[in-house]
Amino acid sequence: MATAPFSYTAEQLFDWICGKPDFILLDVRNEKEFANWYVEGPSLFPYINVPYFNFMEDLQESISLIPAGEKIRIVCAKEGSARYVAEQLLSNGFTDVGYLQGGIVSWGNVLAPRLVTPAASSFSLYQMIRPGKASCSYLLISGAEAMVFDPSRNVDFYIRFAAEKGARIVRTLETHRQADYISGSIRLAEKTGAAIMVKKEDFLGADFVFSQVEDGQVLSFAGGGPAIRVMHTPGHTMGSTSYLIDGRYLLSGDTVFINTAGRPDLGGKSEEWSRFLYLTLTLKIRNLSDDTLILPGHFTTWDEANADGIFMDSLGDLRRKNVAFHLPTEHKFAEFIKANLRPQPDVYAQIRRVNGGWLRVEEDEADVMDLGKNECGASHYGKVGVSAEKNRAGD
Repeated sequence: MATAPFSYTAEQLFDWICGKPDFILLDVRNEKEFANWYVEGPSLFPYINVPYFNFMEDLQESISLIPAGEKIRIVCAKEGSARYVAEQLLSNGFTDVGYLQGGIVSWGNVLAPRLVTPAASSFSLYQMIRPGKASCSYLLISGAEAMVFDPSRNVDFYIRFAAEKGARIVRTLETHRQADYISGSIRLAEKTGAAIMVKKEDFLGADFVFSQVEDGQVLSFAGGGPAIRVMHTPGHTMGSTSYLIDGRYLLSGDTVFINTAGRPDLGGKSEEWSRFLYLTLTLKIRNLSDDTLILPGHFTTWDEANADGIFMDSLGDLRRKNVAFHLPTEHKFAEFIKANLRPQPDVYAQIRRVNGGWLRVEEDEADVMDLGKNECGASHYGKVGVSAEKNRAGD
């Protein structure tokens, strides 16, 4: 019988829930925090919430809510509460109990790499899935050089991963100035000397050194490798930029997702920017072939992942199933956007300032600001209610 609980990492938790979890996940945060944001993954698993303070007030009643004889893995805000509850469970008949190192913050920062390109390809493109944010960044490696697109704050992971592949990061590129999470580009540049590449419209007056990218520009590696074509795709923001790699892989940022489009209201100009987004989808992206593979900056649910666990689909498939491609006029598009937006979190305004270099925050504060699933897409939480058939009919 175990006399002390063990700790496990966020990486281990993600690996477990990608398989067939054989435990109950017990979240001891308060009910409001739990309802707002919780652990999600590709598989369903028993997940219950019994707040920490309940254990303090009535230990036996709280323990009675947890199925006996099961393996228990505990999550809390910062780790201490989970460890305490784990100790109480072990003292009351449970035998296999673990707690998450670093609490929910560590879950929010974990990155899971997935190789997008075929193994025999002359270059490697990785989708870096961030399950705690439901977001995706990308690492492109060719020879001894690497480029990162939309990095999170977990910059050491990108540096270490690239080094393991024999490469160093030479550029970090942003598809837009992020609102839902703190970008890692500034920190990456400080640690590696990588050039920060952005579209100037989103970073006017930014308090850090960057290089501008321009629509139609082609970027490359020192040793050749795949061409990276810059595509200005405004709408989510006015500087939103997509990157077409090797004529096949489109890193679309928050312009278009698997099931919907990005929200155009983050700059406070929803109607005006809706029009730009509509024109981007109907003019700029229409010229790409159906075989183009779309790799978005976010996802809504794990159902959007393909059989390899990658959030990617062909543009042809998106044209058939993505509601954003079935709104016949800019007015219908604007109506759909307006009807399918939740209020943006208040913290987004601060995060945009951080990502422009105008606001510096301590690490603990950044951890709190960076928590929670993204809310960057229209209809991101199931409020779609608009079928492709209805939109074709103009209803």
